Amino acid sequence: MTSTTSGTAVVTLPTDTQILITRTFNAPKHLVFRASTEPELIKRWWHGGHGEMTVAEVDLRVGGKWRYALVTPGGDEVAFHGEYHEIVPNERIVATEAFEGIPDPDGNAAVCTYEFTEEDGRTTLRMLIEHKTKEGRDMHIESGMESGMQKGLDLLEETAVSLA
Repeated sequence: MTSTTSGTAVVTLPTDTQILITRTFNAPKHLVFRASTEPELIKRWWHGGHGEMTVAEVDLRVGGKWRYALVTPGGDEVAFHGEYHEIVPNERIVATEAFEGIPDPDGNAAVCTYEFTEEDGRTTLRMLIEHKTKEGRDMHIESGMESGMQKGLDLLEETAVSLA
C-alpha cells in the first residue's frame, strides 16, 4: 500500500491578489485528477473534516457549472460554486470559485487555476487562486481556510491512493 503524507501543502502569496497552494501527493496525476473531479470522490475529501457534504455537483466541461456544499456540526451551510473556463484532462483546470456566504458571490468570485504535474508516480498540484482585490484575498486567508484545506488535501491524497 502506498503511504500518504499529511499537512504538507505550502501556502504563499505571490501578489497582493493571489494565493498559491502547492501540494505533492503519493499518487499518479490521473488518480488525483479523477478524485478532484468526480462527485462521489469529491464527497470523500472536500469537507476537510468540517462537516457533512450535502452537494457535490460537477458538469466537467467548458462552460459547465460546479457546486459544493457542506453542513457544519453547528448546522450552518457552507457552499461554493463556479464555472469551468478551461479543462485539460489530467493536466489543468481553470474555473471560477464563488463563496456563497458573502455579498455578490459571483461578482467577487476568484479565478482558480489547478495544474497537475507528475514525476516518478507522484503528483504535484499547484493551485493559484486569483482574487479581484487584495481585500478579497486577505479575507480568504483570514477565514481560517488553511487548516480545513490541509485536512481536505490529506483526504484527497487518501482518496487518490485508494483508487490505485
